[in-house]
This record gives sequence, structure tokens and C-alpha cells, in this order.
Amino acid sequence: MRSAMTGIVWPALQSPEAARLLAVCRQLDESQWWPREVIAEHQRRQLAPLLAHAAAIPFWRERFAAAGLDPAREVDPAAFTRLPLLTRRDLQTQGDALRSPGLPPGHGESTPRKSGGSTGEPVQVHTTGVAMLFWAAMLLREHLWQRRDFGGKLIAIRSYVEQADLPSWGPPADLVFVTGPGAIIDIRVDVGEQLDWLVRQDGDYLITHPTNLRALAQLALERGVRLPRLKEARTFGEVLPADLRRLVREAWDARVTDVYSAEEVGHIALQCPEHEHYHVAAEDALVEILDAEGRPCGPGQTGRVVVTSLHNFAMPLIRYAVGDYAEVGPPCPCGRGLPVLTRIHGRQRNMLLLPDGRRHFPTFPGIRYGGIAPVRQIQIVQKTLDTLEVRYAPDRPLTGDEERAMVARIQDVMGYPFTVVLRVVDHIPRSPRQKFEDFVSEVTDAVP
Repeated sequence: MRSAMTGIVWPALQSPEAARLLAVCRQLDESQWWPREVIAEHQRRQLAPLLAHAAAIPFWRERFAAAGLDPAREVDPAAFTRLPLLTRRDLQTQGDALRSPGLPPGHGESTPRKSGGSTGEPVQVHTTGVAMLFWAAMLLREHLWQRRDFGGKLIAIRSYVEQADLPSWGPPADLVFVTGPGAIIDIRVDVGEQLDWLVRQDGDYLITHPTNLRALAQLALERGVRLPRLKEARTFGEVLPADLRRLVREAWDARVTDVYSAEEVGHIALQCPEHEHYHVAAEDALVEILDAEGRPCGPGQTGRVVVTSLHNFAMPLIRYAVGDYAEVGPPCPCGRGLPVLTRIHGRQRNMLLLPDGRRHFPTFPGIRYGGIAPVRQIQIVQKTLDTLEVRYAPDRPLTGDEERAMVARIQDVMGYPFTVVLRVVDHIPRSPRQKFEDFVSEVTDAVP
């Protein structure tokens, strides 16, 4: 534990900021074990002041009236679910009309945050010091859930950063704990240089996007590069492929943990410390998983992710459709009452539409790792109902047998004998936010 007072090492005396953060975390330690219905009741209690505050914004006042929701009264769940979903387009077109004219005392200043999204369509939201406090508390919860050794070295490969060696892990960890050093490098650096950097850094924990982690692990296997100190790779920002955990174990004997978040609303769900599914960050976000008719999904069902940020009073995001789909899970054997998401599927444009009308989110193992063909990158684009374009960057020209094997594998995984058009490219770029999509649908009616 870090002490903020000179000469006092133990017991530590925290700074006011750290003490406030620890006070929230202590409550999270208790609330995670509450029964689900108790958590839901506390969410409704927090929803009441948020809605009352939002009623001062004409945009929300009109929506509340149309839904028959009176924010001056106890929250009516039926009226709440009649509110239309807030969309990304709303954020883009309404802009300042969604901002609050003022903030309650103690919430801090309103500050902007920008999100480019995987498609490069930017939105800007405003947040507060209180909202960022809860963001920090969830991040600290994630560190504690995964039992990380704060004395270890944390290295990160992120977008739009300057390469640097750092004295600590940074906030919120170093507000509370004495941490080991950190290091950071930009994800746009060549993968081979990234791997050399990982060897030099010799870290205990790695943070990066799943597709970047896959490229590093595959290259490490080819070169026989081991990272003996690496205990865990933490992924964020993209859908986690089903086979990536196995690949990272084979490459470095390290585990993979994943975090589901969005710039607009913060943490949505964290991987369970005991299992590979996710627990919703229910103390900070009311998360609904809705089917095509807008009804709540049950365990085993997949629906669109709708989030209400419970503590951001600067720009209330109420029933915000983040654009992703997720599968609801049953109660977790770990005993936590926090709702469960079995898997995160990604955005609507990542959904495959079959000619018979069936839809699903395709998952496929790395072609290179499967031993079919020497392919560095691959991206599949659905051009029409029965045509796929496969963009791939090979190490060398493929033989006819390798091309036919790759087409057969893709048709098998996709569940339909699509016409497959192969297109060789030198490199498949990431999005403006440095994310990568291995499947994209250009069929506009893929989702009703």
C-alpha cells in the first residue's frame, strides 16, 4: 500500500484521492456478492437521481414525456424500457443538445472524451470527475480480481503513444499501491520490432489488442521466442477470438484476460477471476441485452448491448446502444451476483448473413496457425449474400492446393458454400482507432 505522508510507511496514510478510490473499491468488494435482485434494486435507486437530473435537458425531457416516464417519481421499469434507444447517430447529430446545463455539487468539471469507433465515425461525449472515479475503481477491481502482483512490470502496446519507459503502472494502481515499472510502445510499430521490444522489456504483464497479440504470439512461435517472465496478456478494444488463449499459452505459457469497455460509457464487463466469461460492471452501468423485438435476452441468447451509464451527469447516456452484440450467460458458479455475459460478439457489421436468412457472428482460427497456408493477415468481407472477398497478406505466393484448402476451410467455418474471391494484399490496415476487424459485412440488410 502506498503512503502519501512523508516518513509514514506503515500503516499507510493515503491521499484524499486514493482514500476516495479505496472507499469505492471497498463497497464493490461487498456488492459483487449481493444477489442479483438486490443489485438491480440498487441500480434503480441510482437511476432515479440520474433521470431527475436528465429531465433538465430538453432532449431527455421530451423522451421521458413520450414514454410516460415521470422522473420526479419512483422509477417505473415499464416506462423506462419504453424509452427509445439512444444511438451513435444521436450522439453525432445532437451533440451539445445532450449535455447537461449544470452539474450537481462535487461532480467535478465536465470534460470531453472522443471515440473514433472501429469504423472511424467519431463521437464526443462529456464526462465528470465522479464518472472517472468509477472508471478507476473498475480498473482497480480488475487488477485485484486477476490477482496481479503490483510489484511486477506492466508493459503496454497501444495506439497513438510515444515509446517510453515508465516509473510505475500509472493511475489508478500507483495511487494506492507501490508498483513496479511500466513501459509503452505504439501499436503501429512493426510487429517484429514489437517482439524484439517485448524481449528487451521482459515484463510480467502485457496489454494490447487481440489481433496484435495474435500476430506477436504467431511470430514468437516461428522464431522460437519465449517470454519467461510473462504471466498474463490483457486484451481490450476488439472481440477476443476463441483460439487466442490457446495460442498464447503455446507461445509463452501465459494466460489471457479480456476487458469489455467503450470510450463513451467506460467499463461494461470484466472477465471473471475464476472463469473465462464476463461479469457486468453493474455498480456503474445498467446493461440490457435485447433481442430484435427489444425484449430482454435470457441465458444462451444473443442480443444487442444497451448501456445506461449510472454516474455520468455531464452528458447522460440512457439506454445507449453501443453497437455491439453479446450472449447472456447463466449465474456464475463463483457466487458473484453480477450479471454474466458468456461472450462478446462485436458490432452489427461483423455479422454474417446466410442466403436462407440465418445470421451469426463468424469465428475462425488463424489460417496460418491452422497450418493451411503461410498467411500473415487475413480479412473476410461479405460483399453479397453469396459472395465473400478474402483479403490476405501471404509470406509467399500460395500454391493452387493451398488456395483451394483455404477456400474450403472458410466455406466450412462460415457454414455455406460461398463464392470466395481471393485478393492478395501487402498489408491490411487497422481502423483510424488502430482496431482490426477480421470479418466485415457490406450486406446492408444483415440486421433488421
